[in-house]
Amino acid sequence: MKIIVSLIISAVLGFLISALLGIVLVPALHKLKFGQTILDIGPNWHKNKQGTPTMGGIMFIISTIITTIAVILLNKALGVDIVAQYQDVLAGATKVKLYSGIILALGFGLIGFADDYIKVVKKQNEGLTVIQKTLCQLALSAAYIVTLCLTGDQYMYIPFVGNVQYGSPILFALFTVVVIYATVNAVNFTDGIDGLCASVTVTAALSFAVMAVLHHFIGASILACALLGACAGYLIWNWHPAKCFMGDTGSMFLGGMIVALAFAIDCPLILLVAGFVYVIEGLSDVVQIGYFKITKKIARRTDPNATGKRLLKMAPIHHHFEKCGWSEVKIVIVFSLVNLIAGAGACLLIYFG
Repeated sequence: MKIIVSLIISAVLGFLISALLGIVLVPALHKLKFGQTILDIGPNWHKNKQGTPTMGGIMFIISTIITTIAVILLNKALGVDIVAQYQDVLAGATKVKLYSGIILALGFGLIGFADDYIKVVKKQNEGLTVIQKTLCQLALSAAYIVTLCLTGDQYMYIPFVGNVQYGSPILFALFTVVVIYATVNAVNFTDGIDGLCASVTVTAALSFAVMAVLHHFIGASILACALLGACAGYLIWNWHPAKCFMGDTGSMFLGGMIVALAFAIDCPLILLVAGFVYVIEGLSDVVQIGYFKITKKIARRTDPNATGKRLLKMAPIHHHFEKCGWSEVKIVIVFSLVNLIAGAGACLLIYFG
């Protein structure tokens, strides 16, 4: 089967499965009373979303996995090993990166599911504690790193530089943990208003699909197209006003999937460009907290009761724009266009680099 046909099938099938799953899943979540609890620390105008079904990310999780497996098996039936196509000597490492990346994303989805379950079923608004969630993420990251180390393929591609060796397994492990942890949580921060995280992920997946083809990682491109279609199908149910939310189940899976795609094409640093909106969302939260603590510490030198200042009206940054009067739809469209442009830049870096 021709590559372009496989990519189109992946996107279309991913869209259809995800969109159709919503017909069954959304009423089921309503029936189970798996409604979202809106925390008081969030924007007060989001209170009217209280009770909207969460864990809707199950739609695109199932769709992405089924679609990817179906397209790979279809090519197998036609006598083509599409995952290892063009890889020759590196075929084994390519397969390990792809399949272990999918398992990584599913693992993060399970962590998110546990967090959502505690919130909506156990009625504990905070879900997993920060320590519990961090330990689970680090354990999962460590298992993923072990699989990458076993391939013996410890290098990354940097545009205009070439393949760069990490130098030691320890440096490789530390770098990979930082990339995984930062990316997954940045994607999680992006899930704050209707349609935002899924829309941005559509643009990121599109750029990874193109970059994977440019580097002849066709299996990764199939996965990216499946993710693209699945997120687009989910948007039918998540576009404002949302009929369901993805929950941490969905956002953490998406974070793991974006990481998996970056390592599958041997270029994790490209996340800074292809996932530009994720980066800004994550940094905005870190900067807001840091600025508040620093200004508070300075102010209390003269006034023991003084509090800190905020750089943004609210973090992450999409809430800042909400407070500036932007509608949710406007934020989603603008942020998605920004990430689409950044994704095009990432493709150009890969192509010319």
